[in-house]
Amino acid sequence: MHPILAARRLPLYLAAWTPILALLVYVTWMAGGVTWWSAAAVLTPACLVYAFACLSPWYIGRTRPLRLSNLSGLLFTWGTASVAGSLVLVGSVRLAAFALKMAVPQLGPLFGMGVVLYLLSGGLHYAALAAEASKAAAQRAAEAQTLARDAELQALRMQLNPHFLFNSLHSIAALATLDGARAREMCVRLADFLRSSLGLGNRQSLPLGEELALARSYLEVEHVRFGDRLRVDEDVEPACEDCAIPALLLQPLVENAVKHGIAGMLEAGVIRLAARRQGIDVLVTVENAFDPEMLPPRKLGLGLEHVRRRLQIRYGDDATFHAGPSDGVYRVVLRFPCEPLAGESPMASSNRE
Repeated sequence: MHPILAARRLPLYLAAWTPILALLVYVTWMAGGVTWWSAAAVLTPACLVYAFACLSPWYIGRTRPLRLSNLSGLLFTWGTASVAGSLVLVGSVRLAAFALKMAVPQLGPLFGMGVVLYLLSGGLHYAALAAEASKAAAQRAAEAQTLARDAELQALRMQLNPHFLFNSLHSIAALATLDGARAREMCVRLADFLRSSLGLGNRQSLPLGEELALARSYLEVEHVRFGDRLRVDEDVEPACEDCAIPALLLQPLVENAVKHGIAGMLEAGVIRLAARRQGIDVLVTVENAFDPEMLPPRKLGLGLEHVRRRLQIRYGDDATFHAGPSDGVYRVVLRFPCEPLAGESPMASSNRE
């Protein structure tokens, strides 16, 4: 169906023909033989019929797209169609004059204007078809970009799973040679943590409170290995807990805090988890102490790079990521917009805050 008919834009389309009708009446009156009101009476129904005839270029344009390789065929098609369309206008004028028992105006000027109007309608329809094709291409590109982004996010998450398991199994192996009972306890806690994390399924986002609970569960696993050497300090504003965060985004941060911080220290060290609101944004900070004799890495490791990339893909320029040593601790700071979970209204989230 023609988009003008399908979108219920017909009244606007017919209204656009009002100045064209006035032009045809003026030309007919100037050609002589009829009064202006007689020309208006005859041309009004004829112009109405011709307005519908000028919708046909839409279908011609869809079957005969503009191509230089078929220029001769296009000229023939549009020449024939414009003549046929103009004959519709002339025939409608004769019928209207006969029905109203009025004099028939001169048809030569009307026939020429009918050809011009039909060709102009064809040009406008080609422009509309080009706009439609451009919109469809942009939509396909946006869908392709969304699919690529989702695929990349899924790939990043799949890469993090072996990374996490390697670190955990390495911790269990290190503990097994020292204390078998604690190693078994760590295996049990690890199984509980994996059950919780794998239970996320295909969820793309979690409430920040739930994500912090998973990080806390992981640190409890590592606490079996390090004992009192590992201490955790939390400072989380309640207003942040309902904000959505990509699932398992904090996991690599706490892993690195243990692996590159606590594990390299002989004395007790603190891992600090903090979250607070800053306007419409959430600031999440993960800090860990480290041995000052061990230089912190200058480049982001696999885990931190994945966190940075996931933030960039999810939020674009609305999120920031900073990582590096500061004031004797290694600090990672994430900033991203506070968004409700999918399917939850922002008003509900703000009410809980």
